[in-house]
Amino acid sequence: MVIGLYLEPKLREAEYQAALERQRESKNVVAAAASEPTSSIHTRAAYIEREADGHYWTRADVEGTEVKFMVDTGASIVALTYRDAQRLGLQPDMLTYDSEIRTAGGITYGAPVTLDSIRIGRVEVESVNAVVLRSELEQSLLGMTFLSELNSYEFRRGQLIIRQ
Repeated sequence: MVIGLYLEPKLREAEYQAALERQRESKNVVAAAASEPTSSIHTRAAYIEREADGHYWTRADVEGTEVKFMVDTGASIVALTYRDAQRLGLQPDMLTYDSEIRTAGGITYGAPVTLDSIRIGRVEVESVNAVVLRSELEQSLLGMTFLSELNSYEFRRGQLIIRQ
């Protein structure tokens, strides 16, 4: 099992710059929201149970197709198995596998893709950066390119609570 995917440093820098821009934008949104009545601010949440194996597994709607993910806060990016990429219609045999990815097992290469949306319950994130791996994954991983777009996530009493 591969856990903990990390993008090559130059790709992480691009993600960092994008995160800074999102943070600047969110400060403007927060400032605007602070002036609105509390009743107009809605928080959407989803609850993910810890399974017997100790991991948090969830089924998400990805572009209209259900995908089973293991939540991995150590993965810098959402990672899809080749099989899940096929099911999503991403044509993984036609992708370019040129993004260097560091895993616990060494260096591998993935094909970068952008998913229109990932939805878990009422929580939805749009334009999610992800990678497709050829054979290194047994299951798809819900990494930080999804989790970092949430307002918050917390682990409490055997549950992972995600909020948007």
